[in-house]
Amino acid sequence: MPSAPDIQAVRQYLLELQDRITETLRETDGGAGFRQDAWERPNGGGGRTRIMEGGLVFEQCCVNFSHVFGSALPASASAQRPELAGRGFQAMGVSLVSHPLNPYVPSSHLNVRFFIAEKDGAEPIWWFGGGFDLTPYYGFMEDVIHWHRNAQEACLGFGDDLYPRLKRWCDDYFFIKHRNEPRGVGGLFFDDFDQGGFDNAFGLMRSVGDRYLSGYLPIVERRWATTYGDRERAFQKYRRGRYVEFNLVQDRGTLFGLQSGGRTESILASMPPEVSWRYDYQPEPGTPEAELYARFLVVRDWLGECGQDADDRYRQG
Repeated sequence: MPSAPDIQAVRQYLLELQDRITETLRETDGGAGFRQDAWERPNGGGGRTRIMEGGLVFEQCCVNFSHVFGSALPASASAQRPELAGRGFQAMGVSLVSHPLNPYVPSSHLNVRFFIAEKDGAEPIWWFGGGFDLTPYYGFMEDVIHWHRNAQEACLGFGDDLYPRLKRWCDDYFFIKHRNEPRGVGGLFFDDFDQGGFDNAFGLMRSVGDRYLSGYLPIVERRWATTYGDRERAFQKYRRGRYVEFNLVQDRGTLFGLQSGGRTESILASMPPEVSWRYDYQPEPGTPEAELYARFLVVRDWLGECGQDADDRYRQG
């Protein structure tokens, strides 16, 4: 008989995940650390926002936990799932966005979440979602290969086809349609996931949450002290504009949070602190900025097409 959803177990894991990630990133940064802003939602629930601003490594980094509930769903959640109409809901998750100071360190995003809709006399409808993705400003093949190997390892034990499926889902989801380009180099993304019952689906969410730091920290440690100047900083601010555009125009999580009466300051804490837009900017051919578009802002089979070549060059130094 399938196991029933254990809401308290999910909540406890998410709180512990937020604690673990914020403590590790605080140690990595070595600066003032995070401040916490606990909040309550008038319509039910609340959360705790932890944010680092002006760090030594991270210009801004937010790690949010939220657990909200209500008697009716917002339009962003019920439009594609009409069977949810008339049900009360609970939604909880941890979301993270890091915006490092050094342009050679990528921005990163993690989200793991659980949703359940219940109605008297009916079986609950529930699912897990989440994933992580990487947004570099200057591309390094060994960083991307490491990121995707780590993503592949997060999927081990959940089916041989899972990594390519979630990798493809991530490529599709984090594609900026109005720019006709990916937001970054991808990673994993999944939603509406209840495959194998509650225990299996919860296990996948935990595996994704637990693998974020092992994917991101080696890249941060490799790049954070790289020398940069005004040129790199200007390009970083320009490319951060794509992050803003995606979050405000396409991201379902942002829309759900705003439409469900979530805390606006916490939802928009994912935005980079300094951004710029330039009209019809085109990088000079042959520059590292042009290489980002040509080699990295493309959908690729990083572990198949690119993996062996990156391994060879990395061993050769």
